[in-house]
Amino acid sequence: MIIDLSSAPERDRDQRLRPPVVARDRASLHAALAALPPAAAGPAQGAPPSTRAVVMTMGALHEGHASLLRAARAQADQVVATIYVNPLQFGAGEDLDRYPRTLEADLAICAREGVDVVFAPTMVHETPPLVRLSAGPLGEVLEGASRPGHFDGMLTLVATMLHLVRADLAFFGRKDAQQLVCIRRMVADLAFGVTVIGVETVREADGLARSSRNVYLSPGQRQDALALSGALRAGQAAAAAGGAAPQVLAAARDVLDAATGVQVDYLTLASPDDLGPVRAGPALLLVAARVGSTRLIDNVSLELSADAAVPADATVPADATVPAQGAERPEPAHTAEPTRTAEPVLPADRQGA
Repeated sequence: MIIDLSSAPERDRDQRLRPPVVARDRASLHAALAALPPAAAGPAQGAPPSTRAVVMTMGALHEGHASLLRAARAQADQVVATIYVNPLQFGAGEDLDRYPRTLEADLAICAREGVDVVFAPTMVHETPPLVRLSAGPLGEVLEGASRPGHFDGMLTLVATMLHLVRADLAFFGRKDAQQLVCIRRMVADLAFGVTVIGVETVREADGLARSSRNVYLSPGQRQDALALSGALRAGQAAAAAGGAAPQVLAAARDVLDAATGVQVDYLTLASPDDLGPVRAGPALLLVAARVGSTRLIDNVSLELSADAAVPADATVPADATVPAQGAERPEPAHTAEPTRTAEPVLPADRQGA
């Protein structure tokens, strides 16, 4: 349900200028949520119950996160932000310890965007949960192929947060496309009472997708990283010109091949619904690459026309992800051959939040 707050009383604006209530544990979160004011027009006037939105983050907030908070503020009476670096979604050798933690700056952004409650616990699960959710086949391809268990840990935390916050709306960025697909499937398959809303990727003026991990890039590496968004734009242009999947992938790959300092993990077209192969219609063009020691991801939506559909008997590339024995999953998406560079393989890093 979408709520139009354009006619909300002035007292809402004043309230949104106040610093948010900060909850550091489950008990204080419960108390903060119970104290939230109702919708602008109270139940006595026959108004619907207050609508609550949640924006989940790992902190180190930037303009991309701010856009999520603004979208939530525009559609809900109550806005809750969570700030928690989730250990369940980090694997061995990943950057859990060095992930940026900037709570004071994050709280300032939350206050500026009118957040009512910030849940910033030191821990969510007192002990590692014995029961965890599984992303199934969706968590084993693309990012999951090199980061086993990542999406299981992410979904376990997201589900826990949804139960704790009891939100009606949950806002997530479209930059983390595989994460968004997994969350939407979890909500649909397990009958969560929440509406998931994807928000467009926020980019720098030069096209680089905003990410908390951009701070790891040197000036030279940041320039190299522009190849990712450049490749996606080239793929979009090829699709708009009526190119089939091979032409779309080739156009994107040409940009990456010409780049220096970029080691591509994957470049692929996939369905926005289940990450499976796409023949025509809406598609995601996704790329992941390392620039220096920093792993970056990006994606764009595009439309493949029926005339440019991938043939039904198209051969799956030899390097496509193969299911584990006994596992079921959609066929691999149409994937370009990885671009190789002379740069050595470095430890895997987590995708930008």
